[in-house]
Amino acid sequence: MAKEQKVHMQHKKLSNGIAYAVLILISIFWLLPFVCLVLQSFRSYILEPGGMVNYLLPKTFSLDSYKFLFSEDCKFFRWYGNTLIIATFVTIFQTIFILSVSYALSRMRFKGRELLMRLWLILGMFPGFLTMICLYFLLKQFGLTQEGAVPGLILIGFASSGMGYYVCKGYFDTIPKSLDEAARIDGANRAQIFTIMLIPLSKPIIIYTALVAFMAPWCDYVFASYVAFGYTDSYNVAVAMQRWVWTNDYQGYFTRFCAGGLLVAIPITILFMCLQKYYVEGVTGGAVKG
Repeated sequence: MAKEQKVHMQHKKLSNGIAYAVLILISIFWLLPFVCLVLQSFRSYILEPGGMVNYLLPKTFSLDSYKFLFSEDCKFFRWYGNTLIIATFVTIFQTIFILSVSYALSRMRFKGRELLMRLWLILGMFPGFLTMICLYFLLKQFGLTQEGAVPGLILIGFASSGMGYYVCKGYFDTIPKSLDEAARIDGANRAQIFTIMLIPLSKPIIIYTALVAFMAPWCDYVFASYVAFGYTDSYNVAVAMQRWVWTNDYQGYFTRFCAGGLLVAIPITILFMCLQKYYVEGVTGGAVKG
């Protein structure tokens, strides 16, 4: 019996060792592009001119690319500010919309509820690219393109966010309805139940919803380039940096592109590192049939 347990433990250690080795190998391949980006951002475009080079470590480490981003000749921080404004407002409004819709669908029973949920589910299967032309002309009628691209992108970012209720509703379904009934007996209305009782119990799903809402406008390129086309002051960082590598000075802008990409990645990385626990709890808590 002891011999069998020993053999079992050896097999378990061997399988764990193989699994860890594979995971380490995958992590190396996954992190390699990011390491290259960081190292190339410290390569001087003055002392070592050229775009992509055949060596990884810079021959001379320099902050030239970062100095360019902070210089008056570069609008990087205006673009960075545009992206932060869009992402912040979209996160706030989208989180409020999704939580409200999810609460209504989870706790209330009304005529047409099932039909509405199925309709939204079907509409969510169609890619958003199908509506780009219609949305552009609609925004243009209200002056929300080019010079008004920032408020236009905010409006589009949360306008239909209520249809993304799936995960949040699933999380609300896991909270016992007996709590609602007890609160109703004590005289609380639905708004009080939602804001005072249910929201404090839903911290993981709120953080999950906010993170997902923040990532979409922070990384948006396609629709942002479409709405702000030709007006540089309304660009977000993704559009502006893409314009850098489209210029005739691609060789000179490559290292500055890497430096900008690193600064863009920092907020998302910090958010995920600090809120990873709640993010996972939100996903697993909402992954139930409701």
